Amino acid sequence: MRAPTPPATRPARPALRAASLAVLLAATPAAAIVGGREGAEVPGVASAVMVLTAGGGVCSGIVVAPDAVLTAGHCVAGAGENRVHYRDETGRPVLAEVAARSLHPGYDGDAIRGRTRSIDLALLRTREPLPARFVPANLSAATPRAGQSLTLAGYGATRGGDRRSIGRYRGATLTVIEPYGPSRILVWMQSKGAGGCQGDSGGPILEGAAVMAVAAWVKDACGGLTQGILLGPQRAWIDRTLAGWGTSTRW
Repeated sequence: MRAPTPPATRPARPALRAASLAVLLAATPAAAIVGGREGAEVPGVASAVMVLTAGGGVCSGIVVAPDAVLTAGHCVAGAGENRVHYRDETGRPVLAEVAARSLHPGYDGDAIRGRTRSIDLALLRTREPLPARFVPANLSAATPRAGQSLTLAGYGATRGGDRRSIGRYRGATLTVIEPYGPSRILVWMQSKGAGGCQGDSGGPILEGAAVMAVAAWVKDACGGLTQGILLGPQRAWIDRTLAGWGTSTRW
């Protein structure tokens, strides 16, 4: 696929595609994120879950309140149903029911063809609070700068098409670049041999321990130029949606 050349405000493209739910639950995943590492030291692990769709799609998600998860909009748009997936203390898979979903009003699933802006974010409210071991993430309204190192994390595959490797939380250090000029909406990152892959959509992009953006797009192939939606410009929507659900997050 030939890479597009978007302007600074061009929307994220949902190219971090989903994997099969049946494969996810049947296999024992080995890893995730191209060129990444796993372990308790990977930032964001205490607030990381997976977001599944009725059609068999798999994305990553960020716990932002005891009963709320932030993810990519394309993981929710057009999906008849979502579930929040995690493993309990014995390692058994749990599928938490979702009571409410909120797609960012600026999301446009046809944005690439129409060359319009899209805010690829969504919030999910679980029917019951998640286990106390999940710590709601600290969100950051900071603006990244070119050359800055950030951590991309998620449950995605280690290489394109390797669905059996989906399901283990991993992270990789990537460098912020400005291929189309600085943006107030998006962040682009790359690193030789590392980047997002299938299943990483909705995962956190972190500055230290704080989530600055949500992963939404990868260029051409797994491990390529990775793009995220900055949270600072969308703070009002996040706070307003959570307040409507009777909760809040930490900034």
